[in-house]
Amino acid sequence: MDQRSQWGTRAGFVLAAIGSAVGLGNIWRFPAVAYENGGGAFFIPYLFALLTAGIPILIMEFTMGHKYRGSAPLTYRRMNKKTEGIGWWAVLVAFVISTYYSVIIAWAISYSYFSFNLAWGDKPDEFLIGDYLQVVDPGEFGGLVPGVLIPLIIVWVIVLGILSRGVKRGIEIANRIMIPTLVVVFLIIVIRAITLPGAVTGLNAFFQPDFSEILNPSVWVAAYGQIFFSLSIAFAIMITYSSYLPKKSDITNNAFITGFSNSGFELLAGIGVFAVLGFMATQQGVGIDEVVAGGVGLAFMVFPSIINEFPAFNEFFGLLFFLSLVLAGLTSLISIIETYIAGLSEKFNISRTKAVLFGGGLAAIISFIFATRGGLNFLDAADYFINQFGVAALGLVEVVLIAWVLRKLGTFKTHANEISDIKLGSWWTISLGVITPVVLGYMLFELLRLNITKGFDTPTGNYEGYPDAFIMWGGWSVAIGAIVIGIIIALMKWKSSSAEEGEYDER
Repeated sequence: MDQRSQWGTRAGFVLAAIGSAVGLGNIWRFPAVAYENGGGAFFIPYLFALLTAGIPILIMEFTMGHKYRGSAPLTYRRMNKKTEGIGWWAVLVAFVISTYYSVIIAWAISYSYFSFNLAWGDKPDEFLIGDYLQVVDPGEFGGLVPGVLIPLIIVWVIVLGILSRGVKRGIEIANRIMIPTLVVVFLIIVIRAITLPGAVTGLNAFFQPDFSEILNPSVWVAAYGQIFFSLSIAFAIMITYSSYLPKKSDITNNAFITGFSNSGFELLAGIGVFAVLGFMATQQGVGIDEVVAGGVGLAFMVFPSIINEFPAFNEFFGLLFFLSLVLAGLTSLISIIETYIAGLSEKFNISRTKAVLFGGGLAAIISFIFATRGGLNFLDAADYFINQFGVAALGLVEVVLIAWVLRKLGTFKTHANEISDIKLGSWWTISLGVITPVVLGYMLFELLRLNITKGFDTPTGNYEGYPDAFIMWGGWSVAIGAIVIGIIIALMKWKSSSAEEGEYDER
């Protein structure tokens, strides 16, 4: 087998891992989740979740990749031949996410351009839905939207160009540039935001603790959910990235650095977002609760409205904000795509260039679906179902398999302790063997209950009130399809001898 690619430096790996973890969700999801779940009091369950689920799973996946020296499918196969399908399931989840995540980055590129003349006008919500995305009814395609398609092509050219250059000369260099730039850009945003009139009102709302919420089980579930979905764990990324680590790698330290860096950026995002929301509430003479939003609405509707009201340098602030979305999105997208490039290359014994062209090219073509006038509806459904029933279910299966079925925690702990300064003890095994499976199991049970029993408060009983047919093939089929296709690929014969080479213990 050819010499496996490696990171050039430890900093290169850490920056890439941080780049994967720090994504759009840090900026537009965390602030709203924290506010809605006890404000400052939310940080107690959040920190507990980080220390009992986030960092423990990071350590586990870093150890898996380092020990078995392969992509997620190869790692699972070397661990136990019967579990290769789980690796492909994780890769397929990453594949689906890459097809629509790239489109959101394309929107951010467009809005960076719109910032120069505040093209969204006085009604950013109507501009996004009508003028820019030209949204049609759920289930309809409605033709491609040039304003989305052109930046989408640019996204794919940039990302696939970086990935084609490999780990050291492509991914590592890109993250060395993008992550520091992202931090600097967002720091400028935060500094400007906290000097705005009303910023203190927003920050008080964000940090004011409501300790009564600590006793609410849903708050703890929200904390675990935020940690789980923001750290890029349980869908092949961290296993793949850590497989490129050299022999001497402090796995545990790297996991702590990655976990706390991600949380630090989330806190920074919360400060910036709520400072500007406080400004907006003050300008409009309303309460913070009336302007708080998350997700696409926060980024492409609320923020443009806030930018319109800035006392000066509106265009510059808008450019910085959407540039930060582009940078955060690109670093995450690179890591997501790397999972299936590595998997395809190893399984079918093809060059990295061919894997990039085939895997990345197929994802790019499929992503055009989300660049149509019906793209927003397709994106919303696919994102909900693949994240909730793909990533969450994967995490549960992964932890239960390794902790309860294969009983590998002891082996992994020994491996990590041999090369790490921070030694793992009972905290790690209890977290992965008991706490994380119980919490993830409860989360998944609640999600299934809500969807199967049609518990959503909508006319159709479906997520967001979508029609039954659209939810079936635009949502459920996407999540289930990732499992089915993953199993099919796992049953295919390996074209290389890498699957039989054993563990990385002989290094």
